[in-house]
Amino acid sequence: MSKRDYYEVLGVNRDASEDDLKKAYRRLAMKHHPDRNQNSADSEARFKEVQEAYSVLNDSQKRAAYDQFGHAGVEASFSRGDGFGSAGFGDIFGDVFGDIFGGGSNGRRARRGADLKYALNLTLEEAVLGVEREIRFKRKMNCGTCDGSGSRPGSRPKTCGTCNGQGQVRMQQGFFSLQQTCHQCKGQGTVISDPCPSCHGRGLVQEEKTLAVKIPAGVDDGDQVRLSGEGEGGGPGLAPGDLYVQVRMQKHEIFERHGDDLYCEIPISFSVLALGGEQDIPTLAGKAKLKIPPESQSEKVFRLRGKGVRNVRNGNLGDLYCKVSVETPVNLTREQKNLLGKFEKSLEKGGHRHSPRRNSWTERIRSFFDELVP
Repeated sequence: MSKRDYYEVLGVNRDASEDDLKKAYRRLAMKHHPDRNQNSADSEARFKEVQEAYSVLNDSQKRAAYDQFGHAGVEASFSRGDGFGSAGFGDIFGDVFGDIFGGGSNGRRARRGADLKYALNLTLEEAVLGVEREIRFKRKMNCGTCDGSGSRPGSRPKTCGTCNGQGQVRMQQGFFSLQQTCHQCKGQGTVISDPCPSCHGRGLVQEEKTLAVKIPAGVDDGDQVRLSGEGEGGGPGLAPGDLYVQVRMQKHEIFERHGDDLYCEIPISFSVLALGGEQDIPTLAGKAKLKIPPESQSEKVFRLRGKGVRNVRNGNLGDLYCKVSVETPVNLTREQKNLLGKFEKSLEKGGHRHSPRRNSWTERIRSFFDELVP
């Protein structure tokens, strides 16, 4: 199935401003977000379509490529043709569009520094309540001696003789005349003749950085916090990349988390399940009382509304689900065994009245064996 026009996806005109694009994206992303449309394949597909359209139109170079060449301009997926030399039609256009429109790695490096990722391990309590943590990481930043130029102080990079300082060279391929990044200066337009002694001409040096990171309440495993400008340096006059702090959840000894809901299993004595009562249970906000009605069965799940996790995006509270499980007593004394024996006999006298499930099962078993007998 062919892709829809990106402007049509966002519902904007082709001359829409950046603000118009952002407003349209926020409105549609909120409308079709998976958290608001659970188990809806259509909404999930629309959400991905909106994200893809905005990622292209919000980037000025990708948008220029899309306006001129459509989807092919940003995907750089051109079919090979005949009569274009050994490199092939697809190879030529893949390289050229990568350089001009930022699809290739060289174009991306020329615009800004590299992004970094840091994995941060959090306890359930830290993720649910929010926390400020100090992190240490290594990154490459502009050299302080040469300010990222790569040249020895007092000297300057020279104009590249290959591209005459343009950063681009023109290549003739058949009847096509195409431009691509100069391989001598990597698109900078200059070459370093007298390298900086501190960075040896690279313009970047490695440093260790310490940052205090504020993690908002409600994050989950895999969520990321972006720290703008804390990635690697991009060279003289260019912006550094970003640092992405990715949350990694540690296993909790009591709770399991699934989205905004928490789950736990509570061992309960047989007598409490039979007679009913109250049980102290843990929550992330402290102790709570769980009322157990008489004649409750093992494996029954109780729901405590609003005792789960507050969603980091919409602020809604999840629930806490407690499954009660009967614990068979161990290390019984002789007196306790005698009492249990008498109790079991008293139940047998009551028959179906006391144990309807067991008696029903016994009847089914008896019927099953009767049918086997010829």
